[in-house]
Amino acid sequence: MKALKLYSAKDVAALVNKREGEIRFGERVSTIATIEEINTNSARYVLLGIPEDIGVRANMGKPGTANAWNAALTTLLNTQANTYTNAHQLLVLGEIDCDAEMRAAGELDPSSTSYHKELGPLVNEIDAKVSSIVRTIVAAGKIPILIGGGHNNAFGNIKGSAVALDKAINVINFDAHTDFRPLEHRHSGNGFSYAMHQGFLNKYAIFGLHKNYTSQEVYDRMANANDKIAVHFFEDIAIEQKLSFHDAVTAAAAFVNTQPYGVELDVDAICNFPSSARTPSGFTMNQARQFLQLLTKNKNLTYVHICEATVCVDGDAHFNVGKALAYLITDILYDS
Repeated sequence: MKALKLYSAKDVAALVNKREGEIRFGERVSTIATIEEINTNSARYVLLGIPEDIGVRANMGKPGTANAWNAALTTLLNTQANTYTNAHQLLVLGEIDCDAEMRAAGELDPSSTSYHKELGPLVNEIDAKVSSIVRTIVAAGKIPILIGGGHNNAFGNIKGSAVALDKAINVINFDAHTDFRPLEHRHSGNGFSYAMHQGFLNKYAIFGLHKNYTSQEVYDRMANANDKIAVHFFEDIAIEQKLSFHDAVTAAAAFVNTQPYGVELDVDAICNFPSSARTPSGFTMNQARQFLQLLTKNKNLTYVHICEATVCVDGDAHFNVGKALAYLITDILYDS
């Protein structure tokens, strides 16, 4: 499968720093030699990286999301394998091959007035790769956990899942933004609007939306979505405290989880998390962890995507992005 760089057991072992008396997470995960083996592998979850930031750049955001995958994987593989982390339930599949698209994006002129629009076709190419691999994973009866890239990849996740299941799916998105922008060139801000327009997305719950970073045009289109969209504002939960965090998550989950659904977690909803749209006002890291633990234990869970994290941004050396992402991944595996 040309869209995929499969990781071998040797690739994984090379990232593990062994220590006497301990068993590292990377010593208990599984790998496969061919994509066909996914059907017989016993792991419930499949870890897949998306090392790109083209969709973010196409949306006028800050690059850097291409580096999140390696940071997350290296840290995850060196956490502990024990009773609670359930490393045996994870298949480390590999990464989407974004090399050609990243090279092509690098050859474009950022000062050109058409720069962002020119990135759109490259995002379309990545869409096709992501949807193809996700379809294969979901068709095998497993739950993909996708790390890295921009939120443009939500479209591929949703399409791949819907095609595998032969029906539109629901999605809940932990995010400060809707990513429901108009159907212009493809970028990280319109993955959900494209997915709904093309019939792959049924119900869409947005959890943690910031009132002052959403245009009136988007509010108007969401209002006309025939009750397919539910919004839970950050301000209502964290500022005005109209309802507790737990109650808000429960209400949002009920909107989507009676049918197959995906979970999207954009780290720009986490206060001061290095991301393409970093915020000084947001949920805590612990609340993000609670959100994932609450949303990933339902039988209808179809996929999980953690996106928009950036690495090696000036001034962010104190924030361990890899460790934060590793926490979020292991939260999905608890009690599996």
